[in-house]
Amino acid sequence: MKNPVTLLIAALALAASGGFLVATAIGQGTQTPTKTVTIDVGTGTQGPAGPAGPPGPKGDPGSPGAESCPTGYTFSAVVFNTPQGHQTIATCLLG
Repeated sequence: MKNPVTLLIAALALAASGGFLVATAIGQGTQTPTKTVTIDVGTGTQGPAGPAGPPGPKGDPGSPGAESCPTGYTFSAVVFNTPQGHQTIATCLLG
């Protein structure tokens, strides 16, 4: 009698993990940024740290999806040119 229960538990565990893997694979976005912004970072000396500001209000929950930009924003690539090399991030930019 233990054998059918063990098989049922194993089947449920496999089904749950399979669903998780499918959801993870589908969630990976393939959208290409619509524009690229390049930022050149200077090599000057760093100034003193400023005072900490007050915490801001908690924002509303965002919509799911890696490439969901709010109205008025564009999915874009931002390239940082630094003395140590280039770094690129994908983000939403206004305009």
